[in-house]
Amino acid sequence: MTRSRSALVADYSGLTRDRHYGEGRVGEKPFIVVDTGGFEPVAKTGILHEMARQTKQAIAEADVVIFMVDARLGISAHDHDIARLLRKTGQRCYLCVNKAEGMRHTSAVAEFHELGLGQPYAISAAHGDGVADLVDIALEGLGDVVLADEPEFQVDDAEPTELDSVEDHAVVELPIEHRIKLAIVGRPNVGKSTLINTLLGEERVIAFDMPGTTRDAIEIEFDRGGKKYTIIDTAGLRKRGKVFEAIEKFSVIKTLQAIEASNVVLLMIDAQQEVSEQDAHIAGFILETGRALVVAINKWDGLDTDQREQVQRDFDRKLRFLSFARVHTISAMRGQGVNAVLRSVNSAHAAAFAKLSTPKLTRELQAAVEQQQPPRKGIFRPKMRYAHQGGQNPPLIIIHGSALDSIPDSYRRYLEGRFRDAFELAGTPLRIEFKSSHNPYVDD
Repeated sequence: MTRSRSALVADYSGLTRDRHYGEGRVGEKPFIVVDTGGFEPVAKTGILHEMARQTKQAIAEADVVIFMVDARLGISAHDHDIARLLRKTGQRCYLCVNKAEGMRHTSAVAEFHELGLGQPYAISAAHGDGVADLVDIALEGLGDVVLADEPEFQVDDAEPTELDSVEDHAVVELPIEHRIKLAIVGRPNVGKSTLINTLLGEERVIAFDMPGTTRDAIEIEFDRGGKKYTIIDTAGLRKRGKVFEAIEKFSVIKTLQAIEASNVVLLMIDAQQEVSEQDAHIAGFILETGRALVVAINKWDGLDTDQREQVQRDFDRKLRFLSFARVHTISAMRGQGVNAVLRSVNSAHAAAFAKLSTPKLTRELQAAVEQQQPPRKGIFRPKMRYAHQGGQNPPLIIIHGSALDSIPDSYRRYLEGRFRDAFELAGTPLRIEFKSSHNPYVDD
């Protein structure tokens, strides 16, 4: 229906748990489709009860409900329970008999008439048979609504040519028209889903005291304080040696893809467990992708003073390579520190997409060289002439000069610190690239 592979699909019962939204279009008529988990309306406890709550919420907010049954398995007691609940809601409902490929449609749908939901429609979701007709029927009478496209994010690449023509400020902030894509990642059961529910003010995703509750990457749009966000709830990442099920491997891939597709990543750490090697691996992957980063240490309210000091020492020792990121101590369940996290997300996003002035960069480069020159290599000392911005998200600074191939990593880190302080680039990695000019007489 969405012509995408955004939802996990596997021959495994109970795979989908949260509501998963996708966009589709028939001609000029757009629609939003909601994929829900297996519905057991009689469940009273456990993860099945939480899944049922999510499905009931999707039914309540939908204009049309498509109730899917299995032609191969035939009618079941659960089907009767669901049909009884749907009749009580009064929603427009269409009965869809799936896996009907290779079967005569009359025989495939015959027994499902007893559910009392009208004409059953035979389809094959895997092969696409009958799906387009079902969507057309479902959208009849809903009116013609055309969604306007969101404005594209445009950056003015024109660079000033005069040093004196630039105003004396570090970052030129352009209007950000696109949504801030925020991926929330961490180990299992650190409170990612709880934090999302706290931000949204509703039980949008299942937050259950069981590692591995979230399996898919769920995108949720919301606005706050004039800012537009797309939050991505991801599956918890465990050590590679503990990932055995194929489904969990797909969940890991979805999480890594969500990190790469985001603008800012919020790394959540459990304060009641020590900072682990897996936390460092996740942070290292975020750093490699170049995404802006904010760190939230969750469940802080459950620690005493000595435990808090131990967690801070542990973090500084094991994750000191994240010194560019802002760190917050929060309680996702109580909502403590959540607003400060969002402010840091906004700042990190602005830093990742900052447009840096070429004259300002060159002046800061000259000041850094005057304070500390790069070390010699043999009889030659690298000479840096000017710098300009080569990209965003993360910011890339390209330095031109001669004999720059011999500049050591220590001096590169020194320049990163100078540029980060001068341009207030907190929360985002910074890349520096050296380009040496060609000596025309080297072959003579």
